[in-house]
Amino acid sequence: MQRQLRQRVITGIALVTVAVAALWFGGVAFAGLVAAAVLVMFSEWAAMHRLPSLLRRLGLAVLGGAVWVAAVMGNPAEALMLLGGGAGLGGLFAARLQKGTGRAMVIGLLYCGLPAVALVWLRGQPWGFHACLFVMAVVWGADIAAYFTGRAIGGPKLAPAISPNKTWSGAAGGIAGALAVAGIMMAVWPGYANLAGALRLLPMAVPLAILSILGDLYQSSLKRRAGVKDSGTLLPGHGGVMDRLDGLVPVAVASAGVFAATGWAG
Repeated sequence: MQRQLRQRVITGIALVTVAVAALWFGGVAFAGLVAAAVLVMFSEWAAMHRLPSLLRRLGLAVLGGAVWVAAVMGNPAEALMLLGGGAGLGGLFAARLQKGTGRAMVIGLLYCGLPAVALVWLRGQPWGFHACLFVMAVVWGADIAAYFTGRAIGGPKLAPAISPNKTWSGAAGGIAGALAVAGIMMAVWPGYANLAGALRLLPMAVPLAILSILGDLYQSSLKRRAGVKDSGTLLPGHGGVMDRLDGLVPVAVASAGVFAATGWAG
């Protein structure tokens, strides 16, 4: 147990370091990291759902194209159109090629592609670095606090049929961790260390933390149906890339929508 925890911490620190560095540089560096993550995610998704190799390659091409259009061409609207069109055509093709794969193909492309386009778009905003850092840090804070609070306190299970190890105490700790991170972000985001900043970031932190927990539970349900413990083995102590980014998937999409509607990212 101690060895697994040590691996988890070391891998987590390395991932956070790489993510923040790529986020700081932005541009090609951040888009490249997002592209790499999303392509590995879809590969894991395809393996879990036993998609044929032809569909895997088609999905990777669609996702790579969507990230490229969003990042290099700077047009997230066209990236979403490409992603949606690719998901629709891929689903129809998959349904004809092998019964039962159409739905998995469509959901997989949207599950992996929407957060990628959302993050690339958000990073391109005037306050994109701080906004993306806030989104990622809230997920990290919720995940870390939920893990250690759940281990320390235990208690009633959150969703025993889906994920037996998750507890209500861990969920409460995750929300508290997200709020703490939002408070820290107020101090590092220029112009947000005031009441206006608190009224923006703190109310966002709670629903985003809940979305992060729900994303984690959704991933657990996928693995349970697929009969696997982890989505992959790439990350020591964490499993696969999907295992590490499951909470970020819904949070990235929801956050991009909030920032787009409010203009808080510039």
